[in-house]
Amino acid sequence: MCVCHVVLMCTAPRPDLCPAPRVVRMRVGLIGYGGAGRGIHARLVRAAGQQVTHVVTRSRGEQVRGDWPDAVVVPDVEALLAHADQLDLVVVASPTGDHVEHALAALASGVHVLVDKPLATTTADAERVAAAGDGRLTVFQNRRWDPEQLALAGLLRDGSLGTVHRFERRWERYRPQPQDRWKENDVEAGGLLLDLGAHLVDSAVQLFGPATSVYAELRALTTPAFDDVFLALTHASGVISHLQAGGLVGAPGPRTRVLGSGGAYLVTSYEGEPTPFAAFDDAYAETRRPGEPEHEGWLVQGSDPRPVPAPSGGHGDIYPAVAAWVRGDGPVPVDPADAVATARVLDLARLSSERGQVVTAG
Repeated sequence: MCVCHVVLMCTAPRPDLCPAPRVVRMRVGLIGYGGAGRGIHARLVRAAGQQVTHVVTRSRGEQVRGDWPDAVVVPDVEALLAHADQLDLVVVASPTGDHVEHALAALASGVHVLVDKPLATTTADAERVAAAGDGRLTVFQNRRWDPEQLALAGLLRDGSLGTVHRFERRWERYRPQPQDRWKENDVEAGGLLLDLGAHLVDSAVQLFGPATSVYAELRALTTPAFDDVFLALTHASGVISHLQAGGLVGAPGPRTRVLGSGGAYLVTSYEGEPTPFAAFDDAYAETRRPGEPEHEGWLVQGSDPRPVPAPSGGHGDIYPAVAAWVRGDGPVPVDPADAVATARVLDLARLSSERGQVVTAG
């Protein structure tokens, strides 16, 4: 179904006289045009040089027409999929509770499908969607392309940290007045466990392997859904991950801290979220000499911090990877089986929090 690239017929007497293939932008249909659809996916689609051609929305048509004047606005998924022959990719950016229904419908139409994380609210539903994928399903675990993740993976490969025994990552904010939207109010499909927790778990498992046990503390402090999340994962590799997400954190901790026999990797702040640890980076910015690299965290041995050069790229790189996959020029960016594994950990986290004990991954 994909017409992401079109090779023009050439009748020149010699192949070297033929023009290069004409590349046509990937045609993207968006399901949802709210915080995820417009604020994240549409922005990254544009940055990747692709085109949003169809959008499902009932109330944001004017925004769509302002952003994408040639896009077709439709009221529901059924109307979108009536145009399936004009689409190369459908992006499911609807509320999490609708992911299963919308992903299954899009897959049944024959198009490639990218589902925002989490793939589903439960392991059983994630397995159902993954089983229907047929090689045309991927999941928006875009934080695999974050510079901090890439920098840490490089340190692990070159052995700079020695033998790692603990991985800590925090996604903390101070929002004493929470937003009034489905993510905060839907106790089944909203909350930070499913939202940011899906990223945190995926990052930990990608770095240190599958989890063999899970311990969790989950609370709802200011919203009906969980807004205070702590997970402890024991990995098959022996590493223990401490993962935290919170909306009522007046002093957000360091974003990432990895402890090993050869030192520690420290990322003090993240995407402009206020934190007292930002002073660490500010001091370096003031003293960095011309020609010294931008940094992505620190390699620390006691009182000796050394800047870690920032790798190129960013989380938006998932869309070029998706475009290559849809064209048949690259692998699936995120294997749906990985999203099923993440869903399983999140299910175990709920169970652990209810029981107040460590639960073993079966």
